[in-house]
Amino acid sequence: MRQLRLAKDLMDRDWADPALDLEAVADRAGYSRYHFLRAFKEAYGETPRQYLTHRRIERAEDLLRTADLSVTEICHLVGFSSVGTFSARFKARTGLTPSEYRAKHVGRGAALIPGCYAMLWAGGFRRSEQSNSGEAG
Repeated sequence: MRQLRLAKDLMDRDWADPALDLEAVADRAGYSRYHFLRAFKEAYGETPRQYLTHRRIERAEDLLRTADLSVTEICHLVGFSSVGTFSARFKARTGLTPSEYRAKHVGRGAALIPGCYAMLWAGGFRRSEQSNSGEAG
């Protein structure tokens, strides 16, 4: 179970890394990808991909509510490489497209964090996390 927690921690920490995939997480846990997939689903009730997607969608929800960034910028910032995939998974999780979600949750005239600050913070956050984990930036 400890190895599974380490893998889950990796996904919690590096959720925005588009290179984070089943192979990388399984390697971190010391499992083959197929054994890891089964063990993770048994322990947490969802596949690693589902878990990582949920983490990314949660972050996207935060950014849609607070940052003046386009849906495309948010898509890439949270680790998706395709806006179509991001939008489909976002809608499957929330019942709304990213644009509909923003319209519903952001009041008219609300002051959003300027996109440049949000992107600077997100980039700085990732660099900080990498330096804390001993990885090169």
